[in-house]
Amino acid sequence: MFAHLSAVDPATPLAEVTFCVVDLETTGGSPHDDAMTEIGAVLVRGGEALGTFQTFVHPGRSIPARITYLTGISDAMVVDAPRPEAVLAMFLEFARNAVIVGHNVRFDLSFLNPALVRAGHPAYVGPSIDTCALARRLVRDEVPDCRLGTLADWLRLDHRPTHRALTDALATTDLLHHLLERVSSYAVFRLDDLLALPRLAGHPHAAKLRLTDALPRTPGVYEFVDRDGQVIYVGKATNLRQRVRSYFGNDDRRTIRPMLAALHGIRFRPAPHALPAEIAELRLLHAARPRFNRAGALPTRCTWLGLTDEAFPRFVTSAKPLALDRSLGPFPSLALARRAQEAIETLVPIRRCTGRPKPGRCDRAEPCGPAQLGVASCPCAGSISELGYRPIAQAARRSLTVDADGIVRGLEVRMHTLAASLRFEEAALTRDRLAALRSAHRDRAVHRVFVDAGRLELRLGPTALVIDHGLLVSAHVGGEAMELPPSLAAATDPSAGIDPARLAEAKLIARWLLRRPEQWTTDDPAVRLALLTALAPPDERRGLSGAASIPPDGEPEARAAA
Repeated sequence: MFAHLSAVDPATPLAEVTFCVVDLETTGGSPHDDAMTEIGAVLVRGGEALGTFQTFVHPGRSIPARITYLTGISDAMVVDAPRPEAVLAMFLEFARNAVIVGHNVRFDLSFLNPALVRAGHPAYVGPSIDTCALARRLVRDEVPDCRLGTLADWLRLDHRPTHRALTDALATTDLLHHLLERVSSYAVFRLDDLLALPRLAGHPHAAKLRLTDALPRTPGVYEFVDRDGQVIYVGKATNLRQRVRSYFGNDDRRTIRPMLAALHGIRFRPAPHALPAEIAELRLLHAARPRFNRAGALPTRCTWLGLTDEAFPRFVTSAKPLALDRSLGPFPSLALARRAQEAIETLVPIRRCTGRPKPGRCDRAEPCGPAQLGVASCPCAGSISELGYRPIAQAARRSLTVDADGIVRGLEVRMHTLAASLRFEEAALTRDRLAALRSAHRDRAVHRVFVDAGRLELRLGPTALVIDHGLLVSAHVGGEAMELPPSLAAATDPSAGIDPARLAEAKLIARWLLRRPEQWTTDDPAVRLALLTALAPPDERRGLSGAASIPPDGEPEARAAA
């Protein structure tokens, strides 16, 4: 039977591919109402003909006069011809494990496939080459049109089409060989490149396809550089060659054409696995900040949310890392840090005034606005003692540094209550605050689990990874190691604070390990269990002690909920 797509390796060199060039004559142009009258085919490989196939087919109906006039095939010529079932059995054996080629090949397949199904065979689902589409991309400017007869005349092919199956197949074979001689200028040397060429050759920057010559068909990361050697784009791929060449196809994003116009060279790093390729991409994005990458690079400025170190602590944001024991972050923006702050303030009445109150001293005649509204404390007005404020400060600190499980539960209840009361804008605001807080604690948990684990050795099939405090140190298969770009966080102390670059890499690794737990192993099952438990989403880690609720202690401002 016909070869299916999996039976023909797309990476097969063109010189090793067996092509079956086929042409059909029919009683008309409708696959539903008309039938085949003749099949002709030529089997070729490496520029040499391996055999030919030609037979009439009994159509089961009379041949219209106009078709007889066009092809010369009459009813008398097919009256004793074999039925389609018998012809197709012979043709399938002839075309076994070959790639089908035709001029307007979709027309030929539109007749072949229904006939195959009626005869009890599977339809052809393998790769096919349309010499008409190839000609439009490669020689359209040299010929008046891309009809087979016109191409045969203008390109001086050895055979001329005569509307007979075998002669037309021979002419198509000549055309295929002529076009294959031209495709090398587009860096087409294997079957997958030839299949994609009709979409690529007409691209305004198709001449730059030669830059993909050395790209392997393996996972890896690639860099586009401009004439000055500056990196303008970084990407990863499971098949480097296929991915990079796809930019020259039907990708109509606005940034693609300017990027390809600036492209002058391509650098690449093969990877033994998709995960180290993603990490290499991340590091290159952090280092180069290419102008055509809209996402992936570190934010230019991160924000930390922390508590001041004073008798009556309050929240403060900082562009510099704060001590781990009284801060949360980094947040990619000040807005997200404010949302997390507001999430805690919703349930914890921490002071919001910016003064520096002292125990036993009153600096204000009356409480500040938030305190008057009952949503905050105001030590500046002397309305709460240092002893009474202590559980509020402890709850705020615990919500920043240990866990915010109590805050999360309280905000979820508040959000659903608001939505049930049709106060959707307030519910959406609560949802956004909740998301910011949970995301920050998720990041903190990822950082903590990798710092606690220290040096890890993981295996992804034959690929061995070494991860040191959240940074990938090596990735190798056997004795062959991947060349990894340096990390911006390589020189930082992971125990001193959370470095944004280290956190970004640790999050990428954690996301991969959680999504594909069946694909990786460690020598220590306890380590594997600890990783999966610590990296699990918060909803799967219920049972951690909540700390945001504040029990009444005699002070009117110390409350458990807003």
